[in-house]
Amino acid sequence: MNFESELKKGNFLISECIHCKIIVWPPSEFCNQCLNENSWRKCSRKGKIIEFSKQKETYFCVAEFEKSIKIMGEIVSGEPKIAGQIYIVDCGIVNENYFLKMRVLE
Repeated sequence: MNFESELKKGNFLISECIHCKIIVWPPSEFCNQCLNENSWRKCSRKGKIIEFSKQKETYFCVAEFEKSIKIMGEIVSGEPKIAGQIYIVDCGIVNENYFLKMRVLE
């Protein structure tokens, strides 16, 4: 199991150090703090909007997940607001590019 193979299946995983328990981002097989092995687990799909912008009719945002990971994605429904809740509805890889699609939670 690795990040890209799971992302292709629509699963958003994070790596967490087995020894010091920190979340390692970007995902890796080894901890960038203590160099021990990481384990893989599903990331919470619920996050918080840090910032957002709009291009034509499409909103994009940087959202924080697990209180440590910041990821950019497309907002496919809802009106964003800073510190508002967001939910990953779809993720994957298209043409070798990662994508995240999110909706605003009311």
